[in-house]
Amino acid sequence: MAVYTDLGTERLAALIAAYDVGDLVSAKGIAEGVSNSNWLIETSGRDGGTGSQGARFILTMYERRIETADLPFFLDLLDHLSAAGCPVPRTIHDRDGASFRMVDGKAVALIEFLPGVSIDDPDEEQAHAVGVALADLHLATRDFAQTRRTSLGIPTCVGMVRDHAERLGEVDPALPDILRDCGASLLESWPEGLPDGTIHADLFPDNVLFVGEQVTGLIDFYFACTGLLAFDLAVTHAAWSFAATGNDFRPSIGGALMAGYESRRPLTREERRALPILAQGACLRFVATRGEDWFATQADGLVRRKNPMQFAQRLAFYRDRGEAAFQS
Repeated sequence: MAVYTDLGTERLAALIAAYDVGDLVSAKGIAEGVSNSNWLIETSGRDGGTGSQGARFILTMYERRIETADLPFFLDLLDHLSAAGCPVPRTIHDRDGASFRMVDGKAVALIEFLPGVSIDDPDEEQAHAVGVALADLHLATRDFAQTRRTSLGIPTCVGMVRDHAERLGEVDPALPDILRDCGASLLESWPEGLPDGTIHADLFPDNVLFVGEQVTGLIDFYFACTGLLAFDLAVTHAAWSFAATGNDFRPSIGGALMAGYESRRPLTREERRALPILAQGACLRFVATRGEDWFATQADGLVRRKNPMQFAQRLAFYRDRGEAAFQS
């Protein structure tokens, strides 16, 4: 999340008035992520009253990397998962029933605000809970009829890295050496025929909310797609199993996450064997997108850039450790 577009108070108030959520009380830009503009919205509440807390929402303007044609998939998925009992925010529909609106040629959506905080240093119980929540998400979408092909498949990500090959050394001199030949290797060995379904594909710690040890929110579904379920687990393992500072692997956290997931949905033998290559593909994807953002992000935007070197190091780890990295 971030803020690229400045919407004044009057325009925000007029936009919120299209929803049955009360009057705008406050709007605060959120300085996280790099793809959208986001605001924390507080209103007087659906009935227009002045309750002690009012009502809170997240307002998102889709700026880049997200096609408007994909929004029905994303927003309907939120509603499906919420109705299934998953800790996922509902889409707030406007008075005409639309799940998103257009402002200056850009789509905007209002999403339910969920309680909780994201954590930088999870403990084993929290990691286990995330594994459970991810498996429950996969099980809950078995009857979700819509599909979406990812725009960040492995061939695309390999191409993105190659497009920036001459500049990767500007990020870190060691980055080109780590990535050398990994694209061809992934393309040759990428698994097929594994169980698939609807996946989150971006379940980082900042996309999970906790109250204590309980998962209270899975958020930011804008990379969700139809894909390999084990790939989603590999993405989550790569995002959670390393120290936030220093990038050291934390086997107890990775093991707890795996145990939580398999307590709900045991992996097949083929999925488990594929995890090392899937994790390398996950890491390459984040190297590719972070590299692109590193060179494209506005220097004066309310944006926090993320260094692609972090996931290049994790890619090398999975390449070296193989299946041993996923012991629970």
